[in-house]
Amino acid sequence: MVRTDDFLEVMHELVAFVRAAEAGSFSAAARRHGMTPSAVSRQVARLEKTMGVSLMQRTTRHMRLTEAGMEVLQRGREMVAAAEASMRVVEGHVGSPRGLVRISAPKAFARHVLHQPLLAFLYSYPDVDIHLLATDQPVDPLREGFDLVVRLTDDPPQGMVARTLMPVKQMVLASPSYLASNPRITIPEDLMAHSCLSIGEQERDNRWRFARGDNQVEVTVAGRYTLNHSVMRLEAVEAGLGVGCVPDFVALDAVAAERVVRLLPDWAFDTNYQGIAYLLFSPSRYTTPKVRVLIDHLVSALKPLAPPPTT
Repeated sequence: MVRTDDFLEVMHELVAFVRAAEAGSFSAAARRHGMTPSAVSRQVARLEKTMGVSLMQRTTRHMRLTEAGMEVLQRGREMVAAAEASMRVVEGHVGSPRGLVRISAPKAFARHVLHQPLLAFLYSYPDVDIHLLATDQPVDPLREGFDLVVRLTDDPPQGMVARTLMPVKQMVLASPSYLASNPRITIPEDLMAHSCLSIGEQERDNRWRFARGDNQVEVTVAGRYTLNHSVMRLEAVEAGLGVGCVPDFVALDAVAAERVVRLLPDWAFDTNYQGIAYLLFSPSRYTTPKVRVLIDHLVSALKPLAPPPTT
């Protein structure tokens, strides 16, 4: 009786039988696959012995499949086709970059930092697709099936590889028109007399902390408009509604165009909404080419924005 796990011992023989049956002779199959006719014949004979049935009727010039041989050929072809399809899938993991990469990032960072490098990547790698989820909610890359996660933190999570993308700072800003019609701001305590736009996601978001050397200051601010969208907050600052904190990657163009003015530049603004933007991914000896090239692309694209290495 043939055991169902006997196929593990005759995989090569089954492939040889399929190739010989398709080629019409042992000699033709041997020529196609760099073997000798006698080697192909021996493999088919071993398969027949294992199965306990004749698969081919042989003559000096021809061979003809038996009824059992026809059925085995049909199933064998399915097996060979499945194996070849599996190898094509693997090509996307060990060969040239191809396939889908899923990445998540905070909304503002995705729009202002990642979007253009991702467009350039898609142009350079036409066989790689990207699913970008722009969300400010925490994402578990393993549980939710993401290949890469961008996270803004000073403490990358253990168990993940963290590649540095760039530092992110919050800038305290006001418009020239607002500053022209309101008292000067030279120290953090001056902010208490101004209308300030807070983020409003956490209870302490209206308590702004500053540091300069050993001097640390916390001031409680208030204003007419509280909103947790950085672009909208910048637009409100530009409209003259007050003083607001905005991520540097959102504000840099407005600062350069002098639509807003950076305040207290010699003070470090201490907030939970800044740190290092890390690219997180699962540690593996076999990072797929599609993921590896995207990691290298993003790190290289944002390298001019990254901090210099410490010595």
